[in-house]
Amino acid sequence: MILPKRIDMKKIFQKIADGFARVVFPNVCACCGRENTQQQRQLCSFCLQDRFEDANPNNDRVSSDSLLPEGIVLQHALWKFDKGGNLQHLMHQLKYERLTSIGVDLGRKLGQRLKAHPLAVELLDQQEAIVLPVPLHYLKFRYRGFNQAFKLAQGFREVWKDLPICDIDDVVRIKNTSSQTGFSLEKRLENMDSAFKVKNTDIIEGRTVIIIDDVFTTGSTTFELSNTVQQAGAGPVMILTIAQA
Repeated sequence: MILPKRIDMKKIFQKIADGFARVVFPNVCACCGRENTQQQRQLCSFCLQDRFEDANPNNDRVSSDSLLPEGIVLQHALWKFDKGGNLQHLMHQLKYERLTSIGVDLGRKLGQRLKAHPLAVELLDQQEAIVLPVPLHYLKFRYRGFNQAFKLAQGFREVWKDLPICDIDDVVRIKNTSSQTGFSLEKRLENMDSAFKVKNTDIIEGRTVIIIDDVFTTGSTTFELSNTVQQAGAGPVMILTIAQA
């Protein structure tokens, strides 16, 4: 005799609850507001793939017009910054509205894009590397509750799984710098002078350091951080950001 299949009522009720939740609280893209089919992600596939302009389509060594200081082997940004546009809005949501999963989505996209950069792949094949999110001063970290650059690094590491991330106490920001918006280059450099300190030199010694931040403007922040880690014994430095202003 063939027995009827047992009905799993728990699964049925769970499906009903999930469907109801999608109706009442639809999963929408934080960028365009359309329904997002990517569960556990803030950004839809279209916004991640096609909405923004590639900042370095030719995979050049530099995505900006900056001259790189000695020891920095690559500066690459994912997209061109759109002042007042969707990308700036996403950055604001990440930093000030605590939508931290946006950072993970963006970092993952940055990691995927870097896989298509021949020079980056070659450099990372040659030497042991470590990811360094640009540190926040502890007062700013305490106020905000998280470091947006670390969220980017978490997403990046989902793609580059073999690369460790510096702990929060390995490299620290010892100078509570003010916002650099509207500063001249000279003022930016003065603002960032001696802003960082390496507390654990063993973690970076001889390694390629991949500095990750949200926006690259003049390079004053990441250049100062690069100089700090190289003086502490690091190898070549790569600078990666989401936006190129």
